[in-house]
Amino acid sequence: MKVLLTAFAMDAHFNGVVPLAWALRTAGHDVRVASQPSLTESITRAGLTAVPVGTDHQVESAMGAMAPGVFALHSNPDYLEHRPELLGLDFLEASTSMLTAAFYAQINNDSMIDELVDFARWWRPDLVVWEPFTFAGAVAAQVVGAAHARLLWGPDLFLRVHDRFRQALEDVPAELRDDSLKEWLTWTLERHGSAFRTEVVSGHWTIDQMPPSVRLPTTRPTVPMRFVPYNGPVPAVVPSWLRRAPQRQRVLLTQGITERSTGFAGLPGAAELLAAIAELDVEVVATVKAEEQPDLPPLPANVRVVDSLSLHVVLPTCTAVVHHGGAGTWATAALYGVPQLALAWQWDDVHRAGQLEKLGAGVFLSPRAEGASAGRVRDRLGQVLSEPSFRQGAGRIRTEMLRTPSPNAVVPRLERLTARHRTAAG
Repeated sequence: MKVLLTAFAMDAHFNGVVPLAWALRTAGHDVRVASQPSLTESITRAGLTAVPVGTDHQVESAMGAMAPGVFALHSNPDYLEHRPELLGLDFLEASTSMLTAAFYAQINNDSMIDELVDFARWWRPDLVVWEPFTFAGAVAAQVVGAAHARLLWGPDLFLRVHDRFRQALEDVPAELRDDSLKEWLTWTLERHGSAFRTEVVSGHWTIDQMPPSVRLPTTRPTVPMRFVPYNGPVPAVVPSWLRRAPQRQRVLLTQGITERSTGFAGLPGAAELLAAIAELDVEVVATVKAEEQPDLPPLPANVRVVDSLSLHVVLPTCTAVVHHGGAGTWATAALYGVPQLALAWQWDDVHRAGQLEKLGAGVFLSPRAEGASAGRVRDRLGQVLSEPSFRQGAGRIRTEMLRTPSPNAVVPRLERLTARHRTAAG
């Protein structure tokens, strides 16, 4: 069958697509990956066939123009929990409007959607798999009658909030219901001769890469799939120093796969953070961009600074990792059973960090919290390193992930679901 995978042009969101793309390819299916032109090199470097569509998005400019207070609302760890006083209709409506205008409609710009629909009409995919923010994939699939599924890189928080918003709207008179996400998708589909269906928001089914204990409960059709690390443009090379067992516990300090910096928002600079952690009896490996390294002062002898390093190469040798809470770093550490100290401050990062702590697999320390200093990070990291329960908790999550079907193993189920949901051209 023909399979079209879509992700907006951002490496961190594309990387989670790659393992499934290759599983489908090695199963004999014809695979294409569509995105804005700036992602083309990342797609082809992954050994996949790229379809550049539209013009590059300008989401950074749009979001930068938004008031900081709007985004501060989403840094609350209870943002997506059962808190009626927080998740009232006014908040949910404002949140949906902000996300649609400043994010969804920006990363799925009109030119991208239009060219993707044109390509789908020409190529006629049987299945479209879309990164959960890339609604362009769902639009193109509906227009041509393809089956389509969302591929999650984290807990399904954003759809969960939209579901709650739709439920809250049921208590509002029909003429006063204002769902900006539905309105935007309705206008977009009408432009291509199609009508809105709820599947354009949710997919015919969902492919979930989170371990069972971190997934959110849902009644929607879901295909669990094991997370497989792919680090994108970072070269997967094993340096000579990594081929020797560490003499002390090794700690990785990183701000993720695609943003290789230790300048965590709200925390002291890289040098202060590195110096504080180095006070522990550990070996510290820190990823700091090459252009930032000259600004670092002399560091303790037990600190190694590198420009880039694939997480799946270094994490199996680590006793703990300190990071920003991002999806790829979180999941890679979880897969290798490495306890984590997550310095998360917004949206899904906060939720994952909170679940990590609840499951006894690490510590969540918000950079915005009072007392979130370099010394505080050092002290909490010391707890993670010294208490065996954190390694045990991380081991339980690893076991869950290893028991989940691999991308190759889920392909036959995707084939069956595609045959069920594929229809004639819309």
